[in-house]
Amino acid sequence: MATIRVQREDFDAGAEAAGLAGGRKDVGAVVTFVGYCRDEGGRLGALELEHYPGMAEVEMARVAREAETRWPLIGVTAIHRFGRIAPGEQIVCVAVAAAHRGEAFAAAEMLMDYLKTRAPFWKRAVLADGAVEGWVEAKGGDDSAVARWGAAG
Repeated sequence: MATIRVQREDFDAGAEAAGLAGGRKDVGAVVTFVGYCRDEGGRLGALELEHYPGMAEVEMARVAREAETRWPLIGVTAIHRFGRIAPGEQIVCVAVAAAHRGEAFAAAEMLMDYLKTRAPFWKRAVLADGAVEGWVEAKGGDDSAVARWGAAG
């Protein structure tokens, strides 16, 4: 059963990973990915992230279930923040526990590819000078990354 959270507050990725391992003797690997807000060379003051409440969690859980059907996973945690995120702050955490590293790496990568392209989150840039840009469009490379996983989307 996956742990899915959408929250305004920060998270402790180390604690999330430790919670997945939890002293279990069948866990051989925990892969954790943390995505951060970049400053875009000093140009960005913050990102404003919005989500569709309820739908975001449902989509994140759907993708986690898909990963659990593809690989023999022991645990999955996916956390996505919303609100105003400053450069250097954490945005997203995906942690996957499995008996072997290959499954954990693959599942974490698939989860991030889908979170980036399919989960209902929107972001816009607040520039360092205070100007607010429009909503950020998905990049073509993001769609290409998710396409390699096949039917999950």
